[in-house]
Amino acid sequence: MPKEYRATGINLKGMPLGENDRLLTILTKEHGLIRAIAAGARKHRSSMAGRSGLFVVNDLQISVGRNMERIKNAEVLQSFVGLGKTLAKLTAAQYLSELALMQALSAQPQEELFLLLVEHLERIQMAEDRHILAYLNHGIYHLLAIAGFAPQVHNCCITQVPVIAKRGVPKWKAGFSMVGGGVVDLDYLDSDNSSDLGSSIGSDIVTSDIGSGGNPNQGDRLDHYQEGGEGLMLESIYNRISHYLTAPELLAIQELAQTNLADNILEIPPKDWLVVERLLRAYAQYHFDRPIQSSALIDNCFFNI
Repeated sequence: MPKEYRATGINLKGMPLGENDRLLTILTKEHGLIRAIAAGARKHRSSMAGRSGLFVVNDLQISVGRNMERIKNAEVLQSFVGLGKTLAKLTAAQYLSELALMQALSAQPQEELFLLLVEHLERIQMAEDRHILAYLNHGIYHLLAIAGFAPQVHNCCITQVPVIAKRGVPKWKAGFSMVGGGVVDLDYLDSDNSSDLGSSIGSDIVTSDIGSGGNPNQGDRLDHYQEGGEGLMLESIYNRISHYLTAPELLAIQELAQTNLADNILEIPPKDWLVVERLLRAYAQYHFDRPIQSSALIDNCFFNI
């Protein structure tokens, strides 16, 4: 790498360094994730003070030092001052930035991740309070998508049959399998079609859930399945279901794959969006194998919205 380089980046984390400096974690389009010192950023009336703030996008000139990179010059391109006006917006923005940090790579371009994060921060900044959760979920889903493991929400992850939300049917629900990676069509499993599961998805679930793990009875159970024990197949599938979704909740999560959220989707009640957020939170933590620290404030921020 040359002794100096330019980059466009957004500040995602900052911490004090020494008496006057700040160490920034920056997501850049050209070089991915970098850590750089903003010299004098904590001095009174320093020109770097505002440029080193959270969620500020800068045109950066970076000097490469022996041990640490330093910001030689920074020109503000965009500042998300509106995110700090409410705790809900700030928490949602920190949530998305934490997800971005979990998947960001260093020393290689991250333009798609950078642009996606900035786009969803803009939406949250402009959102009405009652729509913040919807836009947060929208951002979570799209960040999971570019990471390569967005959940399957339109077709059953077991049977690949389309799952349609039945809003007019009382107590109707769909399942969700964390391990399976998406929604589960409970109507199909409970219907006469369940007898076709063996031919439609093979014996992978049975051999992994029943025929493994050192169970001394596994051979007998597998033999029983092979003799026509569809019940064991269904039991195995139901054991994999981690969440249940009502029709409005399923409709909400299905619409997250769209580029923009339609007005009628934005009007889904916040309580339903909160359920979707908890599901996506668990799903993201399962795949990243790390807790999302920023999510701790979600329930408090959106309880009364």
